[in-house]
Amino acid sequence: MNFLYDPVGFLAEWLRGLLSTWGIPDVWITFMLFLVGAGLLATGAMVLVVFLIWGERKVIGRVQDRFGPNRVGPWGIFQTFADLLKIFTKEYITPTGVDIVSYNLAPILAVASVLMVWAVIPFSITFYGTDFNAAVLYIMAVGSIGEVGVVMAGWGSNNKYAMLAAFRAVAQLISYEVPMVLSLVLPVMFAGSMSLVGIVQSQPVWNIFLAPLGAIVFLISSIAEVGRAPFDLTESESELVAGFNIEYSGLKFGMFYVADFLHAFTISLLFATFFLGGWQGPGAAQFPFLGFVYYVLKTGCVYFLTVLMRAALPRFRIDQMMDLNWKFLTPLSLVLVMLSALVYKILPKNMVFLQVIVMVVLNVLVYVVADWLLNYYEKRNPRPAVVNELRPMARFPYAVAQSSSVSKKAREG
Repeated sequence: MNFLYDPVGFLAEWLRGLLSTWGIPDVWITFMLFLVGAGLLATGAMVLVVFLIWGERKVIGRVQDRFGPNRVGPWGIFQTFADLLKIFTKEYITPTGVDIVSYNLAPILAVASVLMVWAVIPFSITFYGTDFNAAVLYIMAVGSIGEVGVVMAGWGSNNKYAMLAAFRAVAQLISYEVPMVLSLVLPVMFAGSMSLVGIVQSQPVWNIFLAPLGAIVFLISSIAEVGRAPFDLTESESELVAGFNIEYSGLKFGMFYVADFLHAFTISLLFATFFLGGWQGPGAAQFPFLGFVYYVLKTGCVYFLTVLMRAALPRFRIDQMMDLNWKFLTPLSLVLVMLSALVYKILPKNMVFLQVIVMVVLNVLVYVVADWLLNYYEKRNPRPAVVNELRPMARFPYAVAQSSSVSKKAREG
């Protein structure tokens, strides 16, 4: 096996041969290889966060007409390392009366829930942690561990604001999991498998062309499930101090911070896997490293889009966010799944071009009908206009008093 052809497979086979010469049984060799692979993957993900933070701050700075980090190191690239040093050396403050187990376990669960997803992601045709036929269910299950961490952080902090923020955050996360799971039914149905490796290999045509509306629903629901702008109500500091993690400091707060950025990148990985063909591209099957490059480029484009949304869109109110989920995205996902299953079953499987045309037309029709129904509902049930019955200057009593005194002096003069 050539190192340039498949570096990961080459190193794995070399290490397996080395350990076998030492007389170690194959079972233990496999276990050790899995252990080393998991450690390297987790370490790589944690190091990646450093550059994600720097890149996101630079992009948001440009969008908002700022420079972003530009002082520490060339292009400000060492600013994140300075922040990490501050977090590592910052004092740990544990409030009185906290539940020690819940309080300390919550940040660990927040990071672990994201890292566990990476175990089933196929980065190339030969580079993946494990492949089994329930990977989609596994992703949904381990993703819920993060919600448990949020509840434990709010409950264990012995702070009523942290607890209220945790309840509201979990309500948001659980609600948006419904349309997200429904939209995942589409790639599973197209592939006939819940294995992520099988879903990627079953995309001679990317699933985004077969289910463009489902891809949009998945992206919106994933961003809301992560809790990023414009759905960043899990940490709405203007309403509930700093959210469920208000009582955390130092490295414990840093773990929540890492989980947030890593989760945002992970949903980009999943979007590229489910709807953009994953590692597939010209020559990717023959040269696995080239497939890894394709996968990184696709993921980077999706991640750049989510960063632009964070920089440009204002925050929703909690009622608007819940209305969007339960009154629009969830019914839309249900209808889309049912119609797509019916039409895809009828279409001949050997006519890919016909499948794409018919599925795109179906998605457009579903969106047009949904938009018409939404506008019809708005016309039948208009929102009451908020009218300020006071005079314009009455909202500024000090200015009114000043103007009255000035006019009075003018009249007396």
